[in-house]
Amino acid sequence: MNEEMLSKNVLFKGLSKEEIHDALLALQARELLYKKDASILLAGSKTDKMGLVLEGSVRIENNDMWGNRTILSHVGSGHFFAETYAFLHNEPLLVDVVANEDSRILFLKIHVLKETDSTTHPWVRKFLTNLLVVTAHKNLVLSGRSFHTSPKTIRGKVLAYLNSVALQSGGHRFDIPFDRQQLADYLNVDRTALSKELGKMKSEGLITFEKNHFEIQNGTEY
Repeated sequence: MNEEMLSKNVLFKGLSKEEIHDALLALQARELLYKKDASILLAGSKTDKMGLVLEGSVRIENNDMWGNRTILSHVGSGHFFAETYAFLHNEPLLVDVVANEDSRILFLKIHVLKETDSTTHPWVRKFLTNLLVVTAHKNLVLSGRSFHTSPKTIRGKVLAYLNSVALQSGGHRFDIPFDRQQLADYLNVDRTALSKELGKMKSEGLITFEKNHFEIQNGTEY
């Protein structure tokens, strides 16, 4: 594996190439490839591995017994999933993890950290600190979705979400990681109603968009 590339990732921040090599061995690192829409982890199953997206992206979704899908988050290249389940090791997943596009995933068995002596393996303390940062960031992402779905109207949900993406991207023009159906599933609204509302917002000059590229017009409020 490419230790040089991994050294730029937040999970391996502060680790030398030798320490990264030792960490990968201890955590039984393994790379796997997934085609678009392939299942990576299934709700109800257990996992002892967290995933780092090396290429592509995945989505975290909830699929109920009646066939309804809710997308909870999008995990892009360089980001992680299932770290909490992997660390606890024996908790059943409440969500599905699905490849959003052709993807390459690095899996790490992080539960072994609980049995690894940090005094003889100095990389462990650094790794755990970085893992805490990752977990804190994920909490922000999940809490952000509650802001996006809390408005009562579709327009309010859309603008709350677009406002967050604009703040994160640092501008009024940006791409979102969802197609229309996925955006509807993420906001927990009907796709037809979402498309209709987006059309109204565009005709009213609140936003402009082309596929997944959006621009919020100055003065837009919700």
